Amino acid sequence: MTEPAIPAEGLGVVHLFYRVSPLVDREGVLAAIKRAQSDGDQVVTVSILGHKADLALMALGRDLWQLRRLQTDLAQAGLDLLDSFVSLTEVSEYAAGVPDEMKQARLYPQLPPEGKNAWCFYPMSKKRHSTENWFTLPFDERRELMHEHGVSGRKFAGRLVQLITASTGLDDFEWGVTLFAVRPDDLKDVVYTMRFDRASAVYAEFGPFFVGMVGDPAEVLDSVGVE
Repeated sequence: MTEPAIPAEGLGVVHLFYRVSPLVDREGVLAAIKRAQSDGDQVVTVSILGHKADLALMALGRDLWQLRRLQTDLAQAGLDLLDSFVSLTEVSEYAAGVPDEMKQARLYPQLPPEGKNAWCFYPMSKKRHSTENWFTLPFDERRELMHEHGVSGRKFAGRLVQLITASTGLDDFEWGVTLFAVRPDDLKDVVYTMRFDRASAVYAEFGPFFVGMVGDPAEVLDSVGVE
């Protein structure tokens, strides 16, 4: 038996972005998702808008080998992987003092949140430029900037759920940001608002944005023409 690949705390997270073709085996995709869920993993299925992908799966689980098996099963079902992002759930160093209930929600989120079917994912990093280098700022200044950033985000309580996962050493960017919102314009409003915070306006670098709608697996496959 292969030894499990389990983080010391939290969950492994993988975002998988796919293109579909007439060769996709619908029942194979559904079986792959059901198998992962029966093993205790969470799988969020998303119908993607625009040209970047047709559908996305966001999978969270303790054992990275199980996430790898889901990825293999989906490939064998004929889905064409276009892009991906690998990360871990975490409690940020700037949130060390938050209540334990909030820490557990960040380390072991239950997704997708009910009633929030508008979905967005983007990766981001902090700048290391000669004049704007986040990592040369004193910790107290960074903590103050992140507190300001958090205050902006809390204005959207009830309208969306945000999950920030850590990818330093795991992917090309340092964090992944996944948003679940009540309405599509909630996604636009929160990103626009928080970009005025100094932590973003001066120090943030963003990757591509993927946007879509969360649905159950059969509904998402229907929406992308997999019959």
